[in-house]
Amino acid sequence: MNRAYGHPGGVVADAFAQRMRDREEADLSPLATRSYPAARSSEEPECGLRTPFQRDRDRIVHCKAFRRLKHKTQVFVLPVGDHYRTRLTHTLEVTQISRTVARALRLNEDLTEAIGLGHDIGHPPFGHIGEEALDDCLRERFGERFWHNEHSLRVVDVLERDGRGLNLTAAVRDGIAGHSWRAVEPATLEGQIIRFVDRIAYINHDIDDAVRGGVLDAAELPSEPLRILGETGSQRIDTLVHDLVECSDRAGAIRQSETVGVAMSELRDFMFERVYLGPQVAPERQKVRIAVQTLFRHYCDHPEEIPESIPDGSLSRRVTDYVAGMTDRFAVAAFEALAVPTAFTP
Repeated sequence: MNRAYGHPGGVVADAFAQRMRDREEADLSPLATRSYPAARSSEEPECGLRTPFQRDRDRIVHCKAFRRLKHKTQVFVLPVGDHYRTRLTHTLEVTQISRTVARALRLNEDLTEAIGLGHDIGHPPFGHIGEEALDDCLRERFGERFWHNEHSLRVVDVLERDGRGLNLTAAVRDGIAGHSWRAVEPATLEGQIIRFVDRIAYINHDIDDAVRGGVLDAAELPSEPLRILGETGSQRIDTLVHDLVECSDRAGAIRQSETVGVAMSELRDFMFERVYLGPQVAPERQKVRIAVQTLFRHYCDHPEEIPESIPDGSLSRRVTDYVAGMTDRFAVAAFEALAVPTAFTP
């Protein structure tokens, strides 16, 4: 038994941590975050075959909240079709692009991957519409706010493993909490990559889904951003990623060029106007708001119906934890049970 690391031992396991340290010193940029030592809230023995960030990655992928992402909305609520994005596929796309950026900049790919996989793990049902509705409910009743990045941190810190949390490293937790642009910028360059790539991924992939769903005609996309970034989604992502890598390498920080950054912002503004807040999705937005408000108010009035798996805490906290953890289809079923009459069967 290797007393230093607490693993079963062996030729590979005994030498693993030092070999990874040596490799990182030889291969990574001086600006990259090193995998050792692991900074966790609760100290624990190291693994003999995985770095601390690889362990964080595995804990995230194997947790229940991660599996629920496959049934949570990215843009379209309960889409009928096999090729629309879900919150899970968005997460995988962000992670894949971010690893490409991290490798090109000689940063820590394992840390980047763990943050990418965990960044949206606390997203509520029904995408950003559901987030807005839950935020409104909390403000109106309790004077509190809901931000999915903060709830993602709560999921990994508290809600998983029956209230024990995943005990992730500080660098992964920081990246998850800071991936939203409303939050404080992550302390690591790896976390800052996720912050940029999240937007790069969702803007371009949401265009693809909006065109597929008939909400948007590709010919309506603004011409100037397309001239700069590219006509197709793959061309735009390629342009954005190359620009991010080259500018970041020169700056020693994660940055875009002004020209490309402005073009991406214009495309994002267009998507908010025409798709995210557009007239074609307005009826569904109102339905989502009604469903979330109904569920939130019901569990506030009947907290005894919240499952015991939700940890103790204030009423607002427990209701939020329960509603935010729902998948789209679970939320729809719960709403229907409260709002839709059922046939009387004596």
